[in-house]
Amino acid sequence: MTINISCVNWPEQFPYCPLTSVDIDNDKEYLYLHYHVEGKQLRALALNDQEPVWEDSCVEFFCRVPGDDRYMNIETNCIGTVVASRRLSRNDDVRPLLPDELQSIRRRTSLPHERIDERDGDFSWDVELDIPLTLIFGGQPLCFPLTLMANFYKCADKTKLPHFVSWQPIDLPKPDFHCPQFFAPVELH
Repeated sequence: MTINISCVNWPEQFPYCPLTSVDIDNDKEYLYLHYHVEGKQLRALALNDQEPVWEDSCVEFFCRVPGDDRYMNIETNCIGTVVASRRLSRNDDVRPLLPDELQSIRRRTSLPHERIDERDGDFSWDVELDIPLTLIFGGQPLCFPLTLMANFYKCADKTKLPHFVSWQPIDLPKPDFHCPQFFAPVELH
């Protein structure tokens, strides 16, 4: 399944919308996300996992297993640096993934994993993430098809063209992706 991440939720303040899509697939072990981005800015200052990738050229996947109060955020910049945690909300009971959990997320990028000071121009980049389903669903038995509640995002908070774009619309007065009430179903087969 391919989805476009193109909902500009705050057009007056943040009208910029880079062309962004994500291909979603899975098998019995992994959720596969392949992001493709075409945009005007490129930045990657976060080189180590759990650094602020959302300030860079970044794509994000937030998901919640139905029936669970917690959700996961898995965010990556254009060079494959990841921020990930389990949480009740933006600030409540935030549990960053452990180093071995972060390492279990396989990553492939079209750009080398090196610092990119902000550049202007036309850029195209890809990030692929293979996320173990056990990381998302924990120890519960997996019986397909499965449903996740999710949203996908494209952002770059600290670039010259800051933007906060989503797959599903977000009806809030200011940018905030930590809002599970706006997640939508994603079916895994």
